[in-house]
Amino acid sequence: MRFIIVCALFTMFVIKPASGQVGMIRKLQQSLPQITDSVRYVDAVNKMSLLFYEQNADSTFYYALRAREVATRLDYAKGIADATNNLGIVFDIKGNVQLALRYYNDAYNRYVAIGDSSNIVQTLMNIAMVYTVTGKNQKSIANYKQALEIGNRIAHDSITALAIYNYMLTYPAEFKGAVRDKNIQRASDIARKYKDRRMQLAIEQLQAADYLADNKREKGIQLLKQTLNKSLDMELYFFSMDLLINLGDQHLPILPDTAIAYYEQALQLAEQKGYRLYSRDLARKMYDFYTERNDKPQAYKYAQKLIRLVEEQIEIDKVSGIDYIEYAVKDQELRSEQVKVAYNKRFLWLAVAICALTILSIAFLLRTWLMTKRTNEVLRIQFRQLETTMEALETTNENYARVIKIVAHDLRNPIGAINAMSTMMIDYETDPQETKELIQLINESSKNCMTMIGDLLVTDFDLKESELNKEEIDLPVFLQQVIKLLIFRAKEKNQELVLFNPVHATILADSDKLSRVLSNLVINAVKFSPKGGLIEVSTSETAGGILIAVKDNGLGIPKEFENKIFDPFTSSKRAGTAGEQPFGLGLYISKQIIEAHHGRIWFESEAGVTTTFYILLPSSVIVNSETEA
Repeated sequence: MRFIIVCALFTMFVIKPASGQVGMIRKLQQSLPQITDSVRYVDAVNKMSLLFYEQNADSTFYYALRAREVATRLDYAKGIADATNNLGIVFDIKGNVQLALRYYNDAYNRYVAIGDSSNIVQTLMNIAMVYTVTGKNQKSIANYKQALEIGNRIAHDSITALAIYNYMLTYPAEFKGAVRDKNIQRASDIARKYKDRRMQLAIEQLQAADYLADNKREKGIQLLKQTLNKSLDMELYFFSMDLLINLGDQHLPILPDTAIAYYEQALQLAEQKGYRLYSRDLARKMYDFYTERNDKPQAYKYAQKLIRLVEEQIEIDKVSGIDYIEYAVKDQELRSEQVKVAYNKRFLWLAVAICALTILSIAFLLRTWLMTKRTNEVLRIQFRQLETTMEALETTNENYARVIKIVAHDLRNPIGAINAMSTMMIDYETDPQETKELIQLINESSKNCMTMIGDLLVTDFDLKESELNKEEIDLPVFLQQVIKLLIFRAKEKNQELVLFNPVHATILADSDKLSRVLSNLVINAVKFSPKGGLIEVSTSETAGGILIAVKDNGLGIPKEFENKIFDPFTSSKRAGTAGEQPFGLGLYISKQIIEAHHGRIWFESEAGVTTTFYILLPSSVIVNSETEA
């Protein structure tokens, strides 16, 4: 599945020319000792924190904390909001999107409280881009639309250009034809108006995308290369990531070696700068590429890297909720202390003044009512933050538990076998024939590991119908192709694989996923049938829809296993008739795919005699059939 990365995710938070960015940072650093105005000091540190994100996210984090500490001491609301937003940028760059979303929400609430419209648009845009990364597209589009609605009303329209750019880049289908051209021209005019070179690069990227969409490949690629060179010269490393990936994607079908060079350059930059999400997605691309080439050493290398990145992300997601709760508690303690001190001062003043003026007691009651109203608003905001935190924690814990169980359960046996055999070769002297046999066994175990890892990487625990790539399928041709690809597996055990009575019908389904289901069922039949056995695949049209059956004459399924056979963590796995290693994911994945098609999968079995698996695709998938004719 192609992964779409939103480019320039953080490149546009302030409207400043990107050229001389490093010089600007140095100038600000040199000016700090001369700034005596504390509020100006907070603004300078926040500005420096934001400028650092392209160079070093850790420096952004350091200066954001420093600015927030001073702003809190001064009770400088805008300084606190800017620092909070910068902290969100840090965690977003580092791939901790849950914690980033919480800081962005916090910054948004603070900007609303002080009526800072430009930064309200900015934080809405930041929140929208995080929702895109997490797959919540409806929430993302809603935040983009709200950002544009506010941006169209403010005088300083530079932030509106950013909202237009990111919205168009993330959801190009929302802008078509004349509407797209009009918005690109508007953003370009704003960039020229403020002499914003960074925004001009972003416009060039959109223009390159238009060239590619219009089949002007050479012109589009040339513009992408020019934009990339300018971006690297200006040290806009985060902005450059998507340009490198886009160039790699464009070259992959015809010049794969050139594409890999771009991917490797992007991966090196991502690892150097700590862009964890980019590192993960690039490692997946490299793994898929070398797997398709059957280059097992390289595929294994990137599989290991990908697993490490996924485990790191799980650990980050696991602790981010706890980190934010700790931050929220400390922040609330600080606010409580400030309110307490202010309240004590006011109470002392009232205790002295009440002896002379009774009317001040009325003012005190009014003041107390206003403070109560403000406290209720603060509690409402905190409740929203806590609700978001608990939702994220629940999702994180569920995903973490699933991955840990799968990895621990399914990798234990093949890796243990590899360890035992390699230890035997180290500790004991073996003759050449024994050594060759042990190496062959190690090779088979490593193949099992790679197969299992591949299943883990493509497993979807919550497959939805909207994620299916449906197309019209000629059912007999489709079944014959699947059987043709699997006959060699049956021949390895001298088995016969035949297709009976294919229904002449055209159906609407996801051919790749349906092929995966049939492959799982046929391979299971091969695995659990004896040598010389017969495996039959047949179809028929019933009142309920298209019925596909896969029948074998193998081991059968014992009664005690029948209710566990589709469980991804089942204890009912068995070795095949030739000792084949089971992984326990195939039937679970098959059930998810068939149910996404609104179909049903089940089996009938007689232990030690036969097993037949049935797939019923509903009548709604039938486009036409001879029966209908």
